[in-house]
Amino acid sequence: MNNYSEYLSLLKDAVHNLDEWRTLFGEVSDVVKKPHLQNSSIQKVLDDLTERLKNNYPFHHPQYAGQMLKPPHPAAWLAYSLAMTINPNNHALDGGPPTSEMEKDVVKQLAGMIGYDENHLGHLTSGGTVANLEALFVAREIYPEKAIAASANSHYTHSRMSHLLRTDFIEISVDHHGNPDLQFIEDNADKIGTLVVTMGTTGIGIVEPLADILKLAQKHGFRVHADAAYGGFFKLISANLPSKEQWDCLHECDSVVIDPHKHGLQPYGCGSIFFRDAAVGKYFKHNSPYTYFTSNDLHLGEISIECSRAGASAAALWATLQLLPLTPAGLGSVLQKTREAALTFAEQIMKEPGWQLYNTPDLDITGYFKEPASKKVSEISRLSRHIFNAGMNDKSSGFHLSLFNSDAAHFIKKFPEYSANENQVVLLRSVFMKEEHEQFIQELSNRIFSVNTD
Repeated sequence: MNNYSEYLSLLKDAVHNLDEWRTLFGEVSDVVKKPHLQNSSIQKVLDDLTERLKNNYPFHHPQYAGQMLKPPHPAAWLAYSLAMTINPNNHALDGGPPTSEMEKDVVKQLAGMIGYDENHLGHLTSGGTVANLEALFVAREIYPEKAIAASANSHYTHSRMSHLLRTDFIEISVDHHGNPDLQFIEDNADKIGTLVVTMGTTGIGIVEPLADILKLAQKHGFRVHADAAYGGFFKLISANLPSKEQWDCLHECDSVVIDPHKHGLQPYGCGSIFFRDAAVGKYFKHNSPYTYFTSNDLHLGEISIECSRAGASAAALWATLQLLPLTPAGLGSVLQKTREAALTFAEQIMKEPGWQLYNTPDLDITGYFKEPASKKVSEISRLSRHIFNAGMNDKSSGFHLSLFNSDAAHFIKKFPEYSANENQVVLLRSVFMKEEHEQFIQELSNRIFSVNTD
């Protein structure tokens, strides 16, 4: 694990270099005399902030396998911090000429990872929610009288954004394996304008059957949007995934969302949206009487719903990709470790007496549970909550997991020996998105298995 103070000397040197650039424009008199800029005043605030930040969970440590949270790459936060001393705005080229070029650079790399040709349109966003909103906005503009559809396992943002856009939303039911009902799609295809396929659900990381849905789209004429906010970077190692067939056709989707602030090792917020056909840019066209005069080139704000966006996000991602390019041996090597961690943990669960694996991980998220003696789903829920709380409350050798609510009817189809005495069953869920998890799995497993549940 990184000791972050080691990197501060690098930041100090870089800031000093930028300070020399700042002096080229002349001194600004009396600025340092302002009380709020005095070192002692700032130090007092930072001391207080440091103490407050210690109340966070240990997102940096591999004992944390709860939510989709981890610190960014050191190069990312250093680059972000350095760029924020200038605070460029990537809405227009004159708001941040260098960081706008960096954004175009990383967007081109990400589009290449997807498999899009030069005719694509894309940009960074402030997060996956806004990125998906842009995709659904275009979906509504293309088929204003038709619905947006997504599976019951999709992120709630799709139904919420459909409501925001005043567009009908169709929820596609899923089976007990989490796969969407293809026959339902076939039966309702005439109502669907755009269908969202989730490439790594935020629940337990299911990669939905994109290849099959693309065939239905071709047959019936609806569009396909891939929400790869969580799973998108796994395209780099898709040759080693059971879902390879789905990733191989990602480039056939009309639009794709990927979140660099997840597996791209970036600070929040950094999402991205890509359209296969650049012609959809006409739906974003707008006029500004004062913004777009410094260049005749396309400004990033002209292809986005958002206005101001931190140029520092582009700088951070650009810096990270200089060290970890979008190749299997680059950033893909980090993804491979997270994948191996999930598989190893799943093997530990299957070998441990009294424990059950809920799903074989598609990516790096695993669901599992402790077996109760009563064979009732309510007892599974009780044990899951007990283990969850025990790990959170143990300060010396604890762990941090998350809980996952599953439909009890689906659960007993997978595990018919249980009775559904409640509508929901609460399972344990672990997200292994840090490469450090690979070496910590045995220790984490031992800590979880040692919880007294008698």
